[in-house]
Order: sequence, then structure tokens, then C-alpha cells
Amino acid sequence: MTGPAVPHRGDDPPSRYKASAAGQLALFDLDHTLLLGDSDVLWCDFLIAQGILEREVFAARNADIDARYKAGTVDAQEFAGFYVGTLAGRSRAQWEPLRQQFLRCEIVPRIPAASMQLVRRHQDAGDLVVLTTATNRFITELTAQYLGIEHLIATEPELVDGVFSGRPTGVLNMRAGKVLRLHAWLADRGQTLDRFTSTGYSDSVNDLPLLEAVHRPVAVNPDPRLGQLAAERGWEVVRLQ
Repeated sequence: MTGPAVPHRGDDPPSRYKASAAGQLALFDLDHTLLLGDSDVLWCDFLIAQGILEREVFAARNADIDARYKAGTVDAQEFAGFYVGTLAGRSRAQWEPLRQQFLRCEIVPRIPAASMQLVRRHQDAGDLVVLTTATNRFITELTAQYLGIEHLIATEPELVDGVFSGRPTGVLNMRAGKVLRLHAWLADRGQTLDRFTSTGYSDSVNDLPLLEAVHRPVAVNPDPRLGQLAAERGWEVVRLQ
């Protein structure tokens, strides 16, 4: 497996790339960026294979929502509601054995060495590294731990009396919501985005608001629409497979 491609910019980086008072911030999308696959789609398929979700009910809907997400046309509430809904009716403890199996069997084999190397490169440089994903926290927090990323911003699944309700809560961490959630997360730390020199990594046109909010946008394994935008705007393109 090859290592990460060396990012390339023009000969004279603009002044916005100069380090700021708070240092460097690296923001990583997860699905199809660090992970070769989509956590939500894989989770749904996994539960179907385990006999927990009915194939006749969920398989076609899973494929349809995935296709519309990739096209950038799916409604964010519909997207989050469908996938968070797969958790409904069980507690964290009840889901835990399956969540561990999912990580081991479906997620870890899909994380390239190049992804691990890129994350480590930022960490070794002393950057503040954040994993930011539209997938819900319960599904992705073990992935963040495996990647060695301490900070996770994700869609939040609602718990009622210790049981997942099947509904997301708060601002969805998707599209413009990723920027809102990032600002809120930094504010809780007494920081602001403009105090950092920020780099954002994503594969998807759905993350265009985030990529436009950072100093250094990087398209990773980009979908066709993001790939075209990256070419038009002179953004870096990295292949991690």
C-alpha cells in the first residue's frame, strides 16, 4: 500500500497560510476521506447482515439515501434521521458488543495506512487535530479512538432514559452544520477559528462549506463535483488509497 501523496500548492502560497497565534488546526472528514467507505452505510448493511434490520425494509432505502448523499441532494434531516434511527430502542450497553464487532470487522480493514500516516503527520507537528463527521457519535467514537484522534465532532443521537430514541439532537454535523458546530466547539474551548491556520480534508461536495471556511482546503479522493471544484479553484488533491 502506498503512502499518502505529497500535497502540492503553487510556488507562492498566499499570506492566509501563514501560522497564526493559536497554531495549526487540522480538520478531517471521515467517510471516503480517512475511511474507504461510509460508516452509516456500512453500519446499516452490517445490521442487515446480523438480522437486526429487515433487508426488505432497509436495503433499498440505504442505497437510495447513500446515492442522494453522494449527489449532494439528500435532505440533511432525512439523512441523519434514517441512520440515527437504526439505533432506536437499545441502550449504549446493549449496542456495545455489536459496535465493537462493527469496528473490528467493517471499519478497521477499510482504514488505509496512508490515512493513519497523514493524521500522525499533523499530530507530530503539534497541530490540533479534529475528526468531524456527519455520522453519529456512537458509531464513530471508536473509529476516532482507533485513529488516535482525541477530538470528535459528530451528529449527536438522542438518548431518552438511557435508550436511543432514534432521533438526532442539536445541530446536525453536516454541510453548513459542520461549520456551525466547529465554531461552537472552539468557543467552548475559548478559541476562534480565525486564530488558527486551518486545513480541511474531505472527499465530498457536501463538505464545501467547511472547505470554504478553512485556509487550506484539501480534496481527498474527491467525488466528481468536488474534484471539478478543486481543479477550478486550484485546491490540493490527495489520494489515500
